[in-house]
Amino acid sequence: MASISSTPLLNSTSLSPLRFPNFSSPSPFAGSCRFLNRNLGSSLSPTVNRSGGAIMAAASMQGVVTEAMNLIQTASPTWKSAVANNVLIFVLGSPLLVTGLSASGIAAAFLLGTLTWRAYGSAGFLLVAVYFVLGTAATKVKMSEKEAQGVAEKKKGRRGPRSVIGSSAAGCVCAILSIYQVGGSAFSQLFRLGFVSSFCTKVSDTVSSEIGKAFGKTTYLATTFKIVPRGTEGAMSVEGTLAGLLASFFLASVGCFLGQITPPEAAVCVLASQIANLGESIIGASFQDKEGFKWLNNDVVNVINISLGSIVAILMQQFILQNWVK
Repeated sequence: MASISSTPLLNSTSLSPLRFPNFSSPSPFAGSCRFLNRNLGSSLSPTVNRSGGAIMAAASMQGVVTEAMNLIQTASPTWKSAVANNVLIFVLGSPLLVTGLSASGIAAAFLLGTLTWRAYGSAGFLLVAVYFVLGTAATKVKMSEKEAQGVAEKKKGRRGPRSVIGSSAAGCVCAILSIYQVGGSAFSQLFRLGFVSSFCTKVSDTVSSEIGKAFGKTTYLATTFKIVPRGTEGAMSVEGTLAGLLASFFLASVGCFLGQITPPEAAVCVLASQIANLGESIIGASFQDKEGFKWLNNDVVNVINISLGSIVAILMQQFILQNWVK
């Protein structure tokens, strides 16, 4: 009887350990690739050597991870890389996200994050992330006391999709205009400036409101300077205003550090944010909750506020900063 060869179908010594791509370009995710190389790739090798089925599964997984890493490392943002990065970041950052957003709010934030990454890459995304952390932290300050006074944000400050959209509408418009290169390169930096200014405006508004409700000793209407209770629409306080100014300055500095805007443009963003917030306080005190203006809720006022911040910054850059630089 002919003997059956016992030679293994697969020679384990010929199989090299799985390797994930090492990228030479700097990236916040380059370390993840190196970690995968050292750990996941090497730990899969013994498994591969033991089973042909495991080889196929590991090879398939390697292909998926490699493609994901390629998307993450894409130098020029694309829709695919924007989605891939947002999925990764939202999964890793979910413990923080749930403290400041509802489930539907997270979905809306994912769309905002994807749009932001596609337009301005990781730097633009990081700017919005810093805005979110600052706004959430300010909202949580003295939450129990604000709840007792009836001036706290609903649902422990976890904001829904309407709040997310109302806070980012102007920035989204600027991002879309940048993506599709409306007006060409001449308008590219203007839209970027409007984007940064919109979030400087919103973070200033959120921080000034929340800190004012928590620490404001005297709150007054922006129109008549009449002293009113904390949380009154259109009310301002010295403590809140200063906190909002510092928050705007900090976020504008982050935008400058990330290369989104220049130092003079950062100053423009801070000034535009304060003008917009004053305008919002006047609108709130004059029209909000008044007869015939029931439609003017906080979300609508937010859209007006951040749009004003973007527009004022762009106008200041064109008619003041540009002439001053010349």
